[in-house]
Amino acid sequence: MSLTDRLAEARRQRGDAPAHPTSSARGLATRSAEPNALTDLKRAVHASLLESLGPQLYDNRLTEDELEAKVRSTLQLVLTQSETPMTVTDRAKLTQDIADDILGYGPLEPLLRDPDITEIMVNGPWTVYVERAGRIETAPARFADESHLRRTIDKIVARIGRRVDEASPMVDARLPDGSRVNAIVPPLAIDGATLTIRKFATEPYETEDLVTFGTLTTPVASFLDACVRARLNIMVSGGTGAGKTTTLNVLSSFIPRTERIITIEDAAELQLRQEHVVRLESRPPNIEGRGEVTIRDLVRNALRMRPDRIVVGEVRDAAALDMLQAMNTGHDGSICTAHANGPRDTLARIETMVLMAGADLPLRAIREQLASALDLIVHQTRFRDGSRRITHVTEVVGMEGEVITLQDLFLFDHKAGYDPNGRALGQLKSTGLRPKFLDRFAEQNVEVDPTLFAFERFGV
Repeated sequence: MSLTDRLAEARRQRGDAPAHPTSSARGLATRSAEPNALTDLKRAVHASLLESLGPQLYDNRLTEDELEAKVRSTLQLVLTQSETPMTVTDRAKLTQDIADDILGYGPLEPLLRDPDITEIMVNGPWTVYVERAGRIETAPARFADESHLRRTIDKIVARIGRRVDEASPMVDARLPDGSRVNAIVPPLAIDGATLTIRKFATEPYETEDLVTFGTLTTPVASFLDACVRARLNIMVSGGTGAGKTTTLNVLSSFIPRTERIITIEDAAELQLRQEHVVRLESRPPNIEGRGEVTIRDLVRNALRMRPDRIVVGEVRDAAALDMLQAMNTGHDGSICTAHANGPRDTLARIETMVLMAGADLPLRAIREQLASALDLIVHQTRFRDGSRRITHVTEVVGMEGEVITLQDLFLFDHKAGYDPNGRALGQLKSTGLRPKFLDRFAEQNVEVDPTLFAFERFGV
């Protein structure tokens, strides 16, 4: 079919297409104001390009650069056949849009390339939000229609052997750069397919970056470095989007390069710089409900792999029991994260997750396991200004009767208030308490400056 015929077909389809849907739940979303003629041309050129290249798009012998060069040259050839008048700007935009569709993820490509964007939220084909500097704002990106968005989702999940349809309407996936993707489609998503992408920096953040962001202070970073080298078991807690994975990545960077590290995650996000790292990833069940491999299965298997350190991306279910068992059976220095609202709440959540394992254990026995296994809780919070700060560095001291005893070593100074832009002025300050586990530092030949624990006056 010639480009002229395809253009006529695109115009016919547009004439028969239903009007743009509205939704009270979504408000009045405005559709892209792209001229109809340009939309029709884009569809026609896209179809002609696919027909011209055919199986070359899936030729594994072509490198990404070779494939991109071939697509762009063919695209220019197809565009010369068009009789639609276009400005230089329109032609450049059309070329880039079609190249993004063929080679990448369509309207999402400019957002994925923007280093300042940390999260992309697609609420149906015409409504896209992004998170920039911790704040959510609308983005100019739009999909042509629901089918365009669904094709993009299919392209993302197909790369890792997943599928999303009415039989399996929810899926977790990842992009080649490690960015985490969640997609949910109708009938579960009432207003159309919804896609959420949490981006990660191509270069993982280092300690100096977190100090610059205000996430922690230099003295606290020095203390956490010593804790990791002294092989303390550390739990990083916080709410969704609080920056737990980033902090976990930084803590993992303190592990000596001579040790064997095994990471266990739902979706591989950690970016460790050490050489001796084994990465494990859980697997959901297939369409028949078989083949599932859980975090708990991987934790059990990791114990047979001669680990020096076990790093779990997130403990969210019965895997908590196996993780505690590992910490209590010679696998010191393990690090993991959990969703919680504070250090005390972290312990309560782990208790609940251990009970999910179905083990008939009395609550006191679970708490004794917890008090013996965990040494330190690092709690992180996302503030209203969008910044992510560590607010508690808390030691797990032991048991007193039926209660696990905690003591805060560093606390965030909330009394310092906020600047005119709403940014928190406080920082982590020492409470003046010395940790009980300092003798562990001496055993591991790790030195720590005792002045780190000098009391710092909080705001009044």
